[in-house]
Amino acid sequence: MGYRSIVSQGASVTTGELSELSAERRRISFLYERLDRERAAAKARLDVALLDPHEQRWHREVAVRTLSEQVSRLRVADEGLCFGRIDHDGGTCAYIGRIGLFDPDDDYAPLLTDWRAPAARPFYTATGANPEGLTRRRHFRTRGRALEGFHDDELHLDQTALVEALEAPRTETMRDIVATIQAEQDEVIRLDHRGVLVIEGGPGTGKTAVALHRVAYLLYTQRERLSRQGVLVVGPNPGFLRYIGDVLPSLGETDVVFATPGELFPGVRTSREDPPEVQGLKGGLAAVDVLREAIADRQELPVEPVPVELEDVTVLVDADLVAVARDQARGSGFRHNEARGVFFHALVDVLVAPALALIGHDWPELAADVRRELLHNADLRALVDVLWPVLTPATLLADLYEGRCLALGYPELYREDGRAWTVSDVPLLDEAAELLGTTDEAVRAAERERAAEVEYARGVLEVLDREGYDDADDELHVTDLLDSEWLADRHAAADHRTVAERATADREWTYGHVVVDEAQELSEMDWRVLMRRCPNRSMTIVGDLAQRQAEAGVRSWSSVLGRYVRERWVYRRLTVNYRTPAEIMSYAVAAALTEVDPSAVPPRSVRRGKPPVEVVVSDLSVVGRLRGERGTFAVISPDGPLTPRAAKGLEFDEVVVVEPERMTPAERYVALTRATRELVVVRRSDPTTSRLAALAALH
Repeated sequence: MGYRSIVSQGASVTTGELSELSAERRRISFLYERLDRERAAAKARLDVALLDPHEQRWHREVAVRTLSEQVSRLRVADEGLCFGRIDHDGGTCAYIGRIGLFDPDDDYAPLLTDWRAPAARPFYTATGANPEGLTRRRHFRTRGRALEGFHDDELHLDQTALVEALEAPRTETMRDIVATIQAEQDEVIRLDHRGVLVIEGGPGTGKTAVALHRVAYLLYTQRERLSRQGVLVVGPNPGFLRYIGDVLPSLGETDVVFATPGELFPGVRTSREDPPEVQGLKGGLAAVDVLREAIADRQELPVEPVPVELEDVTVLVDADLVAVARDQARGSGFRHNEARGVFFHALVDVLVAPALALIGHDWPELAADVRRELLHNADLRALVDVLWPVLTPATLLADLYEGRCLALGYPELYREDGRAWTVSDVPLLDEAAELLGTTDEAVRAAERERAAEVEYARGVLEVLDREGYDDADDELHVTDLLDSEWLADRHAAADHRTVAERATADREWTYGHVVVDEAQELSEMDWRVLMRRCPNRSMTIVGDLAQRQAEAGVRSWSSVLGRYVRERWVYRRLTVNYRTPAEIMSYAVAAALTEVDPSAVPPRSVRRGKPPVEVVVSDLSVVGRLRGERGTFAVISPDGPLTPRAAKGLEFDEVVVVEPERMTPAERYVALTRATRELVVVRRSDPTTSRLAALAALH
């Protein structure tokens, strides 16, 4: 059957076709009725859970959270609930939509098939050469809950729904592509690989949307595992995260943490950038050695002997004695903060002999007394605070940047405000946390809290024994069956935060899956952070090496991933450009890509449009007057509000690129490929050029 389009109005529509349209409207209306019933039932269960006085608090809160998520998924499905239908050879059909709906009155027969379910895959992958058992594929066009029309097509001509979506004006946020996923994209979304997947593609290939839909697919197929650990999505900048932030919620998925590389250390949120040469130093693996040197530099020896007064004598703590204790602490295998106790006790041990020599006696009992006195000596403890201080990642780096870097031979790291964190500092803070370890005080606080819980539980058991067993002949007691440590664990306060809330606050949280977009910009130190967050190495890596702008960024995927997963990663390349018209893409290739990489093969554009316009002006203030009347608009310039780096991953209907000659080739390539409709390239001319003439040239 050939392609045909059925709409509400139009002289070419027959009576039979209008009848078919009415039947589809009734079917979709029925699906919405079923959705409303399920949502009302879930809301009623949620109301009961909120008010149930008989349920234990933590059970109630878990139920409330689960039902809230269910209500949320049913709510977001309201927009474009059903977008397609597939007819099979055997005469059966299936409707495809955002969620699955079932009929409880008919043994839960499927009414609507979730787009992620295996049964829905032919909707995206069937072709004329391989119809996969389909006789027809139907695309619905809706506005809200109203079905405005549909079209059927021959499978090898399945472009109509895609072209309609591509021609629509862009919005402030990315839309999901669930209704228009193409076979090349679907293969990547559903790829059965639990390790690292690299998705590379040029501008406009939809690699970001594919990665997000892959997350939704994994959350659907591996929900039990991923719902416990959550998913981390890392994007290049806050603007990009705002742009993509609605995609997963629109598909019903909410247990996802979105973060930029400047937000991967709890308590730090920064978009400040270092100069390229500093980025290179901080981003390379040599930065680990710099941090080790900085830590070792804080494990000091006294320049002059320091007196420590005891009850009978004053012992001098000199560099030789401290060096012995320092060597023992460094050789203990503990990290800096954890080795502090080793250092302190070793220092006490080496001071006993000099103290006994000053006293003039060497009795064992006296040695034990001296050791106890040294352990509680305030002067010695104050000295240990100087020679082996408790360090946090922030204090270590701030101290390094504010002066110690000069003595260590890294003057490029110097800055007056050591805590003015940059994006490149975040992986160093994380690395420092690994090297420093837990502070003594944190350990002691946890031990005190645990001891208090056990003591409270012991008191509870004693009360139960007294109140429950008054018969002196009864030898069975509660304490015979339970112990205080078990009871303390049983009644520990439950953490009722969502997975996303807990993960964001916990530096040591490990995710079930990690997505990294614009991954070519990440440094070797950034990758160390991400690999710690995902020890199971279930990751989707998205990028384009030709668009790399960062000095410390990725130059080959194998060089980055080989260190962590060897050859256990797979690579997929997207080859079709759905965003950029062919005329604009050809211009970007000639003006930038050939300089970035002469051997690079650009993606094939599926659309044609207007050729780019070049304008020469003497006054850049005219740029704002170039905006059209439809869709989104952006001005990208080397030093304006929207730079090529800030524009990464974004798209706009109309784009003005200002002074591309001042951009690097990679920056220029990014800037020139953001437009979906029109591209204007503005260059500054000699001041004598007429502004009116320049404006006239635009029209």
